[in-house]
Amino acid sequence: MVFSNLNPGKMETRTQQQRQNRNDKKSTEQKSELIIYRVFDLPVNTVWNALTDPEEFKKWFGPEGFTCPSSKMEAKVGGKYLHCMKAQDGKEYWSTGTVIELIPEKKLVITDSFSDAQGNIRSATEYDMPGNWPKELLITFEIEEADGATKLKLRHEGVPGEMHDECRKGWNESFDKLEENIK
Repeated sequence: MVFSNLNPGKMETRTQQQRQNRNDKKSTEQKSELIIYRVFDLPVNTVWNALTDPEEFKKWFGPEGFTCPSSKMEAKVGGKYLHCMKAQDGKEYWSTGTVIELIPEKKLVITDSFSDAQGNIRSATEYDMPGNWPKELLITFEIEEADGATKLKLRHEGVPGEMHDECRKGWNESFDKLEENIK
C-alpha cells in the first residue's frame, strides 16, 4: 500500500500546525479592525464638537503623555484634516485624511494616513511604526444619545495585528482625556 509508511503521529502534528497557522492568520486578519465602545457622561453635541472642532480636538487627542499642538479640520464631506500628536520627548506624529461621510451628531467617517507637517502622506516606517500599515486606513466614529450621556463606537480599519493592542490603548487613553478635558 502506498500510504503504509506514513506516520499517523506526524500527520496529526502537521494537521494541528496547519490548523494553528489558519487560526493565526484569521486572528491577524480580525485584528486589522479595531472596535472600541465608550460611554461619555457628556451630551451628544459636546462629543461631536470634540471630534470635529480643531480647538476642542486639541484638548484630548493623543494617548497619555502626548499633546495635540496642531489640529486643522474641515468638517464637511470632502474636507481635509491634519493633526499632530507630540510625545514628551518632542517627537511629532502627523496624520492626515479626508472626510468621507458626515452626519452631524451621528457619524463621522475619515480616511487616515501618516503624514508630514504639510499633510503629505508618509509611510508608517518613517515613524518607526512596526507592522505592515496600509497607506490609508479608515476611521469611523458613531455616536448616539443615551439618557443624557453619549454612546460612541470607534472603528479603526487597517491597523496591523502587532499594533492592535497598542492602538486600542492609545485610543482609550485619548478618550479618557476627552472625558476629563471636554465639558
